[in-house]
This record gives sequence, structure tokens and C-alpha cells, in this order.
Amino acid sequence: MEPTTHYALEIKNLKKSFGAKSVHRGVSFGVKTGEILGLFGGSGTGKSVILRSIIGLETPDEGEILFHGRNIVNIGELEMPPIRKKIAYVFQNGALFDSLSVEDNLAYPLRAHSSLSDEEIHNRVNQMLDLIDMPGTNNLLPAQLSGGMQKRAGLARAIILEPEIILFDEPTAGLDPPNTQRLISNIKKLKARGSTGIFVTHDIPSAFEIADRIAILYNGKIHVIDTVDKIQKSKDPLVQSFILGAGDA
Repeated sequence: MEPTTHYALEIKNLKKSFGAKSVHRGVSFGVKTGEILGLFGGSGTGKSVILRSIIGLETPDEGEILFHGRNIVNIGELEMPPIRKKIAYVFQNGALFDSLSVEDNLAYPLRAHSSLSDEEIHNRVNQMLDLIDMPGTNNLLPAQLSGGMQKRAGLARAIILEPEIILFDEPTAGLDPPNTQRLISNIKKLKARGSTGIFVTHDIPSAFEIADRIAILYNGKIHVIDTVDKIQKSKDPLVQSFILGAGDA
């Protein structure tokens, strides 16, 4: 395993239980700067719990989450906002504010966390709308967008502060194939710009298309972590079950 300094983010021996149910039994993995790590696991294995733990929405029972070598578990609510500016969370449903226009949704983080002028914010919003192939939608409300457009707008809002790490929580869930491909195309643009991320998904083909490495969460631990090519060629029965789409069985 590479030294910790090679990782943008490192999870070490994470343990988490909800009542009598043990979800994480010692999860450990690292994410390298500039890579997208695909994270697979059956329903209830705690994939999203890992992402939520990274940004402080869940607290592990044991273990460390190292960001720039600093353990950010239990650092306190007052210290989390600067971390959340650097680690973006792309929610499954887009998580847009229903009463705000697309422009105001995207501008919200900039108004809260930057000193940009209104004109600079407007220009930045337009840049993001171009990136996600939604130019001219500034004045639309979320209810006027398709499900796929809502997810892409949510992606744009999550990354508008140019975070160091992007956490993708089932971003393609519920999308038809054309909208899935549009969203994956947007994520590939981010990857081409050097973005670092964790891509939690049941959508194996999409993960293979954008991830550099794949980790499989099973029985509370990382069962395997390797390159996409080696995962695809693996003879491991559990790995094969995910490739064949039976990972939730």
C-alpha cells in the first residue's frame, strides 16, 4: 500500500453500528489525488454511511478519516464548514432548494462562502451551466427541470466552490439511459480537469466508465480494491457477482 501522503483522503479502520446492526467492521481504503474511486456494495452495506461520515453527518464508533493527514472525525461542528467547502457531496436526488431558481441554487454557496460580486457570481453560474450542458436554464425552478437536469444542477452546485474532493452518492439512481449518459459525461469532464472523488453506485457500467479503481464493500470491510481492468478480469466469485449485476443479491 502506498504511503498515506499519496492519498487525498484515507479511511482507516472505520467501525460503525446502528443498534445491534454492525455496518462497518474495520473499513480501510485511500483515494489518490486525481482519481475517481468506484465504491460497490450491496444494499445496507453502508456505502452512503461512509460518505456521510466523511463530511460529519455520521460519526464512526471507531477509526480515522484523514484529510491532508488530519483526522477529521469528531473535530467539532464549528470546524466542519471549512472541510465541507473542500469536500463536496453530490446527493442522490440533487437536493435543490425548491423555491429558488437554478441560478439562485447554484449561486447560494458562492454568496455564503465567497466575496465575489453579483456579476462575478452570475458569470460563474453561467460557466457551470455550460459545463453541465444546461445553458439558459438560469430562471427555471427545480420543478420545471427533468429528473436528470435536477441531478446535473445539483452536481454543478456541489462543485461550484471548486472542492478538492467530490463524493457522489448514487448519482445515476432513477435515471433512464440517455440521462445517465449525460450525467456520466459531465462527471468525465470533471475527471479530465483532475477532480478527485468517490463514486458510490449500483450502476456498474457507469462506474467502469469513469472510475480508475474499484473497491467492493462486503461484510463490513473492503473485500477488494483494484484497477477497473483487474476487477473486470477477476475470477473472485464475489467480484464476478457484482460485474454480472448480482451484487445486491
